Amino acid sequence: MQADKILQTVRLTEKSNAQSAEYGQYTFEVFPSATKATIAAAVEATFKVTVKRVNVQNYLGKTTRGRNGLPGKKPDVKKAIVTLKAGDTIELV
Repeated sequence: MQADKILQTVRLTEKSNAQSAEYGQYTFEVFPSATKATIAAAVEATFKVTVKRVNVQNYLGKTTRGRNGLPGKKPDVKKAIVTLKAGDTIELV
C-alpha cells in the first residue's frame, strides 16, 4: 500500500476546518479506486494517528460548455472524511 496512490490532497475549506477543530474530522480528496480500508491505512501510515471511522462521498463532475458551444465535463471527485481517535490531531499548516 502506497499512500501517494490513495491520498491526493487535503481539502481545506471553512467547513472542513470547523469539523477538524470541533469533531476531529479531516477531509481528503482521494483517488476513485480507493476504499475505506485503504484510506484508513494510508492516513494512519502518513500522519501516525489512529483512524476511528471513514466516510466516503462520490461527486460527479459538472457538465460545461466551452467557447464554441461544445459540451464538456469537469472531472469526478471522491472525498473521504476521516474521523480520528479522541486526542489525535493532524498538523496541516
